[in-house]
Amino acid sequence: MLPKNSAVYRVALVLALAANLAACVSRPGPSVLETVRAEPTAKQIKVYAVTTRNRVTPNTNIYDAGKSIDANYAELTVSIPPNHKPSEIEWPDKKPNARKNFAVVGQSVLDRQTFLNDVQKDSKTPGKIGVFVHGYNSNFQESLFRLAQITADGNIKATPIAFSWPSQGALAGYVADKDSATYSRDYLADLMTELTKGRGNDDVYIFGHSMGGWLVMEALRQLKLEGRDDVLSRLTVILAAPDIDSDVFRTQTHVIGKMKHPITILVAGDDRALAVSKFISASTQRVGTLDVKDPKVQAAAIEAGVELIDISQIQATDSARHSRFADARLLFPALTANAQRNNGINQAGAFVFDAAAATISSPFRIVSGVLKQGE
Repeated sequence: MLPKNSAVYRVALVLALAANLAACVSRPGPSVLETVRAEPTAKQIKVYAVTTRNRVTPNTNIYDAGKSIDANYAELTVSIPPNHKPSEIEWPDKKPNARKNFAVVGQSVLDRQTFLNDVQKDSKTPGKIGVFVHGYNSNFQESLFRLAQITADGNIKATPIAFSWPSQGALAGYVADKDSATYSRDYLADLMTELTKGRGNDDVYIFGHSMGGWLVMEALRQLKLEGRDDVLSRLTVILAAPDIDSDVFRTQTHVIGKMKHPITILVAGDDRALAVSKFISASTQRVGTLDVKDPKVQAAAIEAGVELIDISQIQATDSARHSRFADARLLFPALTANAQRNNGINQAGAFVFDAAAATISSPFRIVSGVLKQGE
């Protein structure tokens, strides 16, 4: 019998827990990226992709979990079915059908310069760019369709770019995924640098989920060490359920310093996936589960210049309670309104997302409102 404090025991137990969380869930393979006929009544989202994954076959957008020496670039048009339900991705059972499923209705393989030129041209109309960095246990097609879903549901007026790093797309791949995320740090920093050239101070949004939050923070840290404050000042960063050790995060923010736009961090104390992550790594609390009502957390957020928002009032649609950010129709308008109230700048501190009112307030204001209703 394995000792309970051994690394092997922790991994075995975590795999059992994770398997329970992911029970009865099938994973989409590369066949969902097959180009199909468009549905006239379906909404279409053009998504650009930058990936450090290995391209399986030249001139295709099929990628595996291998690490590419050079970043690969692509453009894919994703069709959102007319029967789409907010927060969901309607995956096909077999061949995609644009009338019923998320489907690719157009795609191209791009070189680096064509990608940069096309993004620059397309982003002139919305004026903004949004980069999505996925988390652990994600394959290319999952990250692509998730970005299309949140862009459509949140009615986000920004040119969407999926930055896909070579996750194993497997429950047992946690350690390998951490290495692959770290491998991709310089590539993401390079993308941030290129996208901010010639742009305004609030035109480029970086959204990192779970382990993707770790990757984003490492890229920001790299830019700071390189003296690229000109890039950092043009970024607006949002981290959802970041899978980062709280002590490590403190050292990262110490190096990065306070950004012009405070980093927004979406947290939830009941996130089961982050509980598993904490257990497998035998570490301290993960940033994505910080308690915004804790005075020490509130003080630390202000000192670090970050904005913590508890989004646990959003109904979780996944058993791991790890993907509440996918409720973009409810969440993203509130984030936008919150920034607009503060002249486009997020406020450092700890806050709560009130799902009923679709607003962001201090935790004390929420509690006060509840007490008044009970009087």
